[in-house]
Amino acid sequence: MSIIIRRALNKCISIIQARLGQPCLLCGADVQGAPLCPGCLADLPRLATPRCPVCALPTAMGEVCGGCLKHPPAFDVTCAVYRYAYPLDALLQHYKYGQGLHLAGFLAEQLAGQIDSRPDLLIPMPLHPKRLAERGYNQAGEIAKRLARGLALPVSLSACIRSRNAPPQASLPLKDRRKNIRGAFACREDLSGKRIALVDDVMTTGASLNELAKTVKQAGAVEVQAWVVARTLPRK
Repeated sequence: MSIIIRRALNKCISIIQARLGQPCLLCGADVQGAPLCPGCLADLPRLATPRCPVCALPTAMGEVCGGCLKHPPAFDVTCAVYRYAYPLDALLQHYKYGQGLHLAGFLAEQLAGQIDSRPDLLIPMPLHPKRLAERGYNQAGEIAKRLARGLALPVSLSACIRSRNAPPQASLPLKDRRKNIRGAFACREDLSGKRIALVDDVMTTGASLNELAKTVKQAGAVEVQAWVVARTLPRK
């Protein structure tokens, strides 16, 4: 199935589901105009505060964590809404791999509620063309488009590209992810003097967002924020 046909089918499904309503994706209760019932929405694992302002990992008093002090990432700020934990992890897996395009607006709305800054441009985490053809849509791009509309901010889906089709980060041990993603992105626009917000669904180690942030700073960006729906926390 071509990517154009797949995108059209996903869009049609999203419109039908929005108009007719559907069961709550987590408990099956009847809901109208939303993917989750109020109870399941309240049960989503909110990211606790205080946390490091740079990488969003928990810290005692909201100070910059030791990891960011020792090895500062290329991004300057992280805005995250939830912990990547049950049941949100199942919801995001459905969105990413189960043709759950109708969740993009809901996820963007959750993220928009945490935003208190006005960057010059939103850039979603790019997918390699081969991966995009397989999936049918870029999950980060769909969230970014809806964020841009809701917050009245410009978005570019083409400013950055994934120039190397590296193995999926999720398939690799944490220690190998930084090496795997190195040199995977390229920027095709002059971003001199601009404040950029990078949009993605999940931050795990931050390796992909860090590499993309390096790329946009090399293109002239003066500040880079990472906006993600969920943040993976280290196991205790």
